[in-house]
This record gives sequence, C-alpha cells and structure tokens, in this order.
Amino acid sequence: MGISVDVGNTGSDYSYLFQGLSSSGGGLGNLNFLSDYASIKNGSYSKLMKAYYGMGQSISSGTTSSDRKSSKGNVLDKILEEKMHPKVSKEVQKANKDLSAGLSSLNSAVSTLRNDNTYTDSTDGKSASDKVVSAMKAYVTNYNNVVSSAKDSTLTSKTSYVANMMSSTAANADKLSEIGVTINANGTLMLNEGKLKETDISKVQDLFSSDNILSYGSMVSSRLQFAGAASGTEGIDLTGTGNKTPSGASSLKADSQALASDELYQKVKDKDGNETDEYDIKKIFATAKSFVSNYNKMFDAAESSANSGVVANLSYIREKTARNADALKAFGITVDGKGRMKIDEDTFKKSDMSKVQAFFKDYGSSIATNASLVDYYMTTQASAANGYTAGGTYNVQGNSRYTGTV
Repeated sequence: MGISVDVGNTGSDYSYLFQGLSSSGGGLGNLNFLSDYASIKNGSYSKLMKAYYGMGQSISSGTTSSDRKSSKGNVLDKILEEKMHPKVSKEVQKANKDLSAGLSSLNSAVSTLRNDNTYTDSTDGKSASDKVVSAMKAYVTNYNNVVSSAKDSTLTSKTSYVANMMSSTAANADKLSEIGVTINANGTLMLNEGKLKETDISKVQDLFSSDNILSYGSMVSSRLQFAGAASGTEGIDLTGTGNKTPSGASSLKADSQALASDELYQKVKDKDGNETDEYDIKKIFATAKSFVSNYNKMFDAAESSANSGVVANLSYIREKTARNADALKAFGITVDGKGRMKIDEDTFKKSDMSKVQAFFKDYGSSIATNASLVDYYMTTQASAANGYTAGGTYNVQGNSRYTGTV
C-alpha cells in the first residue's frame, strides 16, 4: 500500500504522512496518525469492526446484559493485545529493517557532506569537485531509500523524524535546486549531476555547514540522530537503574523566568535605604551564568531522547536561540557549532542591564515555556510513545493542557 506525496500541492507539509514535528505547526496532538495507519494496515481496525458488528448481532438476538459486557471486554482485550503485539507482515518487517539500516547509511552520507575535507583536493589527485559529486550521489540515493522504506514502516518513533527531515528538505527546495537537486512528487530526490558539476562547491558546503546549527545539513543530521536512537517507547533513563537523570530543564525554566523578571533588576539601595541608579550586576551575572549552565545541561541530558515532545521543544529552543544569536553575543553569550552556550563575564558585566532585561523579557519568557515542556515530557511523560504504549495506554501528548502556542 503506497502513499503518494504531491509536493506541488502540499508545500512542505508532510505531517499527514508521518506526523513530523514541524516547528511552525506547534501541534503535538497529531502524532498518532501513523499508529492508526499501522492499525488499519495490519488489520486491527478491521477486527474491531467485525467484532463490533458481531456484538450487535448477538445483542439483537437476545443476549443478556452480562453477556454484552463480557463480549465488549473481550473485544477491548483483543484490540489492546493487537496494539501491544501487532502481527506484522513480511513486507512491513522488511520496511522496518530497511529503514533502520537506511538511517545509518544516510547519516554517514550527511556526515561526509558536513566534513570540510570533502571540499578540498586530495593528495591522491581526486578533486574537491569530484568528491562533492560523489558525496551528493550517495546522499540522494540513501535519502530516497529512507523515504521509500519509511512509507511502509510501522516504526512511528522513527518515521516521525523522517517526516520532519522531509519538511526541512522542502523548506530548502530552492537552495537544493541551485545545486542540481530537485524534489519529486513522492518526496524522493533527483540529482542533476551536470548542474552540480557546474555549481560552486561553496554553495554545497554552506547548505550542509556543520558550523551553522540551522543549516539544512545540520537539521537533517539532527533528525537522523533522533530517528536512529528511537526504538519505540523509551524514557530518559540514562543510568539503567530506573532513575531519570536530571535534565536541567526545570532549573533552566527558573533561570529564564528570573532573567525576565523585574525583581532581578531592582536598583541597589544605599546605606540610608534610598534607591540608586546602580544594578546588582553581580546577582544578574550569577543568574545569567546559571542560565547558560542549565541550558547546556538540558541539551546534554535530553538530546538523545526519542520522546517526540522533548525533541520538538528542544528544536524550538535551538531555533529561538539561533535567531537571537547576535543579541546574545552582544551580552557576552555565544553559541558554538553544537548549540552549547558560553558566557564571557567581562562582556556581560559591561553590558547595559536595561537592555539585558528588555531582551530576556521576550527571549527568556519564551525559553521558559519550552523548558517547562521539556521537563514535563522528560518526567511525567518519559514513557509515552506515539500511539499506544506497550502497556496499552494512549499517548497524552495531545492533551489540551499541553497544547498551544510555543
């Protein structure tokens, strides 16, 4: 059973296919589509309908109330059993296997295109241009293999990230076209080798830059890492003991709120209790330093999570920080290629604290919202997966308490 994608009509929205984590959509409540699709494909819903109408026939023929309750219970037991132990066809098993292998191969291809050595001539006489063409051919081939296998796969914890990768590709369609790569109607890629050979390889290098965390290559690499780690229902237990490692997200939320508050920027009072024009810069810097530390701790602990709620909110935080990189740098806070922060004490303390306050009123409040959600998904929802969990409970990521603008 194939699924077609009309890029011309749908633009960059692949969420109806794999339920990707589009940063512009903000809707985490739609992540169960593939689970339901898989249930249709493997026959669960068909069995439900047959059982349901079978119940209806028995009811109309004089079945007692207790018999109806028992029959209903049996139907639910069967459905939950099917959810927990689905019968997967050989075709789906192959697609799942191909997807897992394809993700690894595609990750290697992306790494080659993000490596600076690819863009320099080799001592063995191979030109940089030839190396780039070879790397792009491998990328397109492996990309297409992943997309094709994902369409028939039931590994929703992986396919959601494939969908997001496809959305990133669609968002960069114009830049890809400049280097000879176009998107087919079914979401796969096509390479015009002649056009690529005529292209300045610096365009390819910029597109896959490892120094820019928002480059196309960085976004794809990030999604592949998450998809490769995702194996179904898993939390953030990094110790193997059942105890969840502190993520720093809760502390980051507190620091963000503090940096956005008026209280932190109250002017210092003199010995007579009169307010001066001076800020308590030492206190403000200590809060900013804590913010940077907990920001990095959160990413170190949460980046390997396969929970889609964690991944989505980390993505929002990363993008908001990248958009505000210049403003942060003016206060002595820099972001490296891996998305980690550093703070220069002298630069920060020499900054205009009124501008620091104004900046964090917006940026800090926004980061606090997403940090709160990261903490939520890593703690109370650490075991939630797309669709039904192994225990038969349904994913609450669409709960109205946790939806809205982020």
